[in-house]
Amino acid sequence: MRPMSSAATSAPSDREIRFASRGSSYYDVLLAVFCVVLVVSNIAATKGTQFFSGDVSIGPVQIIPVFSDGGAVLFPLAYIIGDVISEVYGLRAARRAILVGFGTALMAFATFLVVMRLPSASFYANQEAFESVVWSGVQIVAASMVAYVVGQFLNSYVLVAMKARSAEPGLWRRLAGSTGVGEAADTFIFCAIAATAIGIDTGGQFLNYVVVGFVFKCAVELLVMPITMVVIRQLKQREASYWA
Repeated sequence: MRPMSSAATSAPSDREIRFASRGSSYYDVLLAVFCVVLVVSNIAATKGTQFFSGDVSIGPVQIIPVFSDGGAVLFPLAYIIGDVISEVYGLRAARRAILVGFGTALMAFATFLVVMRLPSASFYANQEAFESVVWSGVQIVAASMVAYVVGQFLNSYVLVAMKARSAEPGLWRRLAGSTGVGEAADTFIFCAIAATAIGIDTGGQFLNYVVVGFVFKCAVELLVMPITMVVIRQLKQREASYWA
């Protein structure tokens, strides 16, 4: 039997646990987008949204109102980017992104508080509206920050823990499993703290808010999962340190 060549023995194995170094331009871009998504989502979340009035019915079935908030438009992208960072760069890189995102969101809100206290120009007629949004934002930001930290850390931890068991195979299971755990914690904590700030004041509305938020966020992530997987595979190929 011929001995194995050095090329064969050094070929990458799907059973090895690998992560790329975070010192690359790709990681920097992901981190920048991650922070922007978080800041914009916090601002958008100050608006409560409702679909259907409760008077609409299809045959014998009455369509109940669906409650959410403006942050739901963009926030699922934060978890998608978090999945990409956790899978390609590991838990330490994901933790850094979470903390930097936390800092940028606080800085943005602190800026709004300072601006709110600045004297208004004589021609500026929207001070009361601005204050209303900012003060409702206090509760929204508190809810978002607590939910974000808990949910993102759980999301990253579960994904990396699952990867430690399966290595490269089973990517879709890691993405789906980590999303379910992270989004469940994030949605419940955020809704529990932020509900009254956007006008949710009954138990039925709160349950509706939690269920709709969780289902919507998970559905978005599952729908774009094929794209997420392509992005992850492309990053793994382009990051030389991943296979080093």
